Amino acid sequence: MQASDLLRNSLLQLAKSTAVRDTVEQAPVSRGVVRRFVPGATTPDAVRAVGELQATHRMATIDYLGEDTTDLSQAQHTRDAYLALLTAMSAQGQTGDGRAEVSLKLSALGQSLPGDGHKIALDHARQICQAATNAGTTVTLDMEDHTTTDATLESLRELRQDFPTVGAVVQAYLFRTEADCRDLAHEGSRVRLCKGAYKEPESVAFQGADVDKSYVRCLKALMAGRGYPMVASHDPRLIEIAGALAAKHGRDPMSFEYQMLYGIRPEEQQRIADRGDQMRVYIPYGEQWYGYLMRRMAEKPANLLFFLRGVVSRG
Repeated sequence: MQASDLLRNSLLQLAKSTAVRDTVEQAPVSRGVVRRFVPGATTPDAVRAVGELQATHRMATIDYLGEDTTDLSQAQHTRDAYLALLTAMSAQGQTGDGRAEVSLKLSALGQSLPGDGHKIALDHARQICQAATNAGTTVTLDMEDHTTTDATLESLRELRQDFPTVGAVVQAYLFRTEADCRDLAHEGSRVRLCKGAYKEPESVAFQGADVDKSYVRCLKALMAGRGYPMVASHDPRLIEIAGALAAKHGRDPMSFEYQMLYGIRPEEQQRIADRGDQMRVYIPYGEQWYGYLMRRMAEKPANLLFFLRGVVSRG
């Protein structure tokens, strides 16, 4: 196993550690650095971050943090948080033309609940989709670990019957994803392509440099199709390839977009927006930021180095 893979696996294990989470959460120095990646825990924090991005011609998608919910009241709380967020953003004029949308994890909405979990999560997602429609925007359905991929795509199909602009997310590290991209690259289909941030077995997922190769193959399928690709990457080489493929297929800049995470490469985000391309920033918020942060660290060692440098400089 390469050192980078060992580091990634270690960080993903730390994401599950309650003891480490408590230590990080209680350290004021760490919490200050986290604000670079997570703007806050409340609806006003998220609305403020959206406003700052829109003032610099960047769009936003917002994720209320939480997943693997096994308590109905928590799933309802997550639904209510999204409804309140959409109402608040609409009141601020942020949601028109989809300039600010929301990203949903079905597991946070109750998918893992025993018995009727699928139905409960789908009902909650429908309520959020309706609120998004009322606000003049839409929803993207986040993808989670590979065991939920089929169920998530089935929910996507069901939601699109009434809300055809609901976006899909696919993860390039899964063997299946190139075929999924071809299936999803049809008229009106919004598809976010990311590398993937969960620890997946070699039996279902590419490892190391093979993930980038898969990402390019998936990009080719999406850019050649008739859908709306959303290129979620911070990798300069992949961003350049995406632009070249868009040009090859004669795509208008409004027919696809780039996406990056809040706090990661903000200067590059601005450069892409300033050149006339669409840039959307993924904003996470809420109390359950620890697992999100650890996965971001695992995705790219540079993120971990940034975090540690921030802790040292503030210390």
